Amino acid sequence: LISCEHGARRVTRTELTGHVTVLMDSFDGKRLNAPNDVVVKSDDSIWFTDPGYGILLDYEGGRADFELPTRVYRIDGQTGAATVVIEEMDRPNGLCFSPDESILYVADSGTPKHILAFDVNDDGTLSNSRVFADMRPGLADGMRVDEDGNLWTSAGWGGADWNGVHCFAPDGTLIGRIHIAEPGSNVCFGGYFKNRLFITAGRSLYAIFLNTRGVQTP
Repeated sequence: LISCEHGARRVTRTELTGHVTVLMDSFDGKRLNAPNDVVVKSDDSIWFTDPGYGILLDYEGGRADFELPTRVYRIDGQTGAATVVIEEMDRPNGLCFSPDESILYVADSGTPKHILAFDVNDDGTLSNSRVFADMRPGLADGMRVDEDGNLWTSAGWGGADWNGVHCFAPDGTLIGRIHIAEPGSNVCFGGYFKNRLFITAGRSLYAIFLNTRGVQTP
């Protein structure tokens, strides 16, 4: 289990035995802000966002000063070496790959509130940054893709009609929304056929069966 820990400001791997290995807690001798979301690519590289929400308030971690800019990092699956892959985003948040891993989607919950798409290069770098979807007046958080390449992102903070999950086609067209009673924070496909979408929120866990199946990450 790969986890982002706000309080400890680190990314860890928990083994089946319960042993915890720290994968990354600093960069260039400075502490990470508060890693937020993480995805593992098929080459075993680990990609995570570090927006710092966990050190803005005591509620989500512990108030502290920023030592690093808000960034997206990549940990090499073979060497464990860390590199910065994105540093032009205000508050990088949820992230996921397209089904063929040629595109990385990253939600920016800062300003402007949009989802960016990047081409993934063979050397682990990113290029061709572009706006995939404008999430104003609300914002996007955790996200996943289905087997057809549609992007399912949790959403909220834009009014009652905005709370829940927004589904976008691969070209960025909004397909539809799933409404819940509070802002959504993350999503995950599960169930025997991987056709059940689980939605986390501030106080609740929701689930809904869909007519599609999620792409399963390693």
